[in-house]
Amino acid sequence: MPKFTSSNTDRFAPGVVGMSQQDSGIVGLHADPHLEETAFPDVTQAGVFGASEEGPGLLGYSRTGLAGNFWGDVKIERNLTVGGDIFLPGADCAELFTAADTADARIEPGDVVVIDRDGALRRSDGPYDKRVAGVVSGAGAFRPGVLLDSGNTASRRSCPVALIGKVYCKVDAQVHRITVGDLLTTSATPGHAMKAANQAEAFGTVLGKALADLDTGTGLLPILVCLQ
Repeated sequence: MPKFTSSNTDRFAPGVVGMSQQDSGIVGLHADPHLEETAFPDVTQAGVFGASEEGPGLLGYSRTGLAGNFWGDVKIERNLTVGGDIFLPGADCAELFTAADTADARIEPGDVVVIDRDGALRRSDGPYDKRVAGVVSGAGAFRPGVLLDSGNTASRRSCPVALIGKVYCKVDAQVHRITVGDLLTTSATPGHAMKAANQAEAFGTVLGKALADLDTGTGLLPILVCLQ
């Protein structure tokens, strides 16, 4: 049972407080929403439950602030319609792919990956590989803002590959110096990208464009994902 004291109720100054050990704390119904037609397994555990025959079950409005604020995960069973913009803190749009089931795979964030003959992903290990799929999201300071095919999260062999946006990528500048704007392709160093210096071989093997410089050696650079 939630505990309300004089100190915390004064702090939040609630307009309505509802408490229950068994049913919903607050229930609001409009018209006849035919609740018997739909299964709501968690209704009795909800702090607030609202239902309507035609309009929104819950409606929030604020002139200058947030109309709603959730601290925790939010699950939507049906469609989501947005009338304005969507702001996400993540840097890329990623999709989950199955990694090859091999002992030497060890795919990690920042790795450049290619499509294996079985359709699974493994780390790249050769230059100008047309099987390149992209870069595994989540390295450095960047995290995916959108994750597609999230039904694969139950699989231990799933890894998120950045499709569009910014991502940190392992790169190798031992052969060619990398500068901002350089197109990148797979390299002989496993899981690393390099500058696509050979334009004849670059077509179909480019995975992104460098957003920072690396004069020599290997490192982790931010890149703009652009498969081509």
